[in-house]
Amino acid sequence: MPRDAEQFDDLPYGKILTGDCVSRMGALEAGSVDLVFADPPYNLQLSAGLKRPDNSLVNGVTEDWDRFDSFAEYDEFTKKWLSAANRLLSDKGSLWVIGSYHNIFRIGSILQDLGYWILNDIVWRKTNPMPNFHGRRFTNAHETLIWCGKSRNQKKYTFNYQALKMLNEDVQMRSDWSLPICTGEERLRQGDQKAHPTQKPKSLLYRILLATTNTNDLVLDPFFGTGTTGVVAKELGRRYLGIERNPKYVSLAQERLENVVPKSGQELEMTPSNRSLPRVPFGNLIERGLLPPGAVLYDHSGRLSAKVRADGSLVAGDITGSIHGVAAALQGAPSCNGWAFWFFDDHGKLCPIDLLRQKVRAEMSPVPRP
Repeated sequence: MPRDAEQFDDLPYGKILTGDCVSRMGALEAGSVDLVFADPPYNLQLSAGLKRPDNSLVNGVTEDWDRFDSFAEYDEFTKKWLSAANRLLSDKGSLWVIGSYHNIFRIGSILQDLGYWILNDIVWRKTNPMPNFHGRRFTNAHETLIWCGKSRNQKKYTFNYQALKMLNEDVQMRSDWSLPICTGEERLRQGDQKAHPTQKPKSLLYRILLATTNTNDLVLDPFFGTGTTGVVAKELGRRYLGIERNPKYVSLAQERLENVVPKSGQELEMTPSNRSLPRVPFGNLIERGLLPPGAVLYDHSGRLSAKVRADGSLVAGDITGSIHGVAAALQGAPSCNGWAFWFFDDHGKLCPIDLLRQKVRAEMSPVPRP
């Protein structure tokens, strides 16, 4: 049994509340949560145990919390917890929910009925899935995650695009993620049995929290289980709030969380998105003398060029306009990001003009000295 049957405090990072998630969420302050990650019951509808070819029993999901008498009962439960979660989300908050083919399509439909706005669906491709022992269906090698805002009219939500690119070797992160299931030392066990049948890998939660939260944001997991969401949140300097009704899981989560050493300072800094940085018009480079009128800009190959004019516009033959417009016109393209297209000559070496923009930004927001 957990040491405190009602609540576990891990200040300043978070706490675990025990009990029913709907009633517990109903007692929390509206608009107080920045992210909800939910791994609800899958309603697997298992009628008998699954056996391997050697006739041994697979340790699957057989707990009472995954049993519902009908789809209607499951749908009603889903509506209740999703409605409670929506009330808690802040104006910039978002929700993630994960499921299998047994439940994710029903959840997706209910999400839309309740007014959530789907931003992405993510396919988690398991690199080491359990094989299909009967050989009568495809191997279930993936689960689906839905990421959504609280409503269609939501103005802002957190998405750390550049940080995700850095995590993916400077390549835009795709919506299909190849990650292993929870195995080895990470998998919690009690004797020779899994402590929890659907424990999620830390790598999955790491990617989600890095992508859609910032330091000190509050992350709610209404189906906390053994606390993986809280562990990753605490490591990354986020606050967490877990709700779990099974005392055994609460105790295991407490033990994990007490052993987490959170990161701090520079360890938690992320590459900022360009949208979050101060806007620097190209003309500022001319005003500050970083590029003089008459300077020539080139594309990366040096074949295309344009001359800088005093007002920050470019001219290439009979084409004039902004750095974006002239770059697009020279390529016959509908649009182009001039900051990525144009280079300047720095003592015989072509350098991107974005380096000059970064210099201006550094002057606008100087890094404090220790």
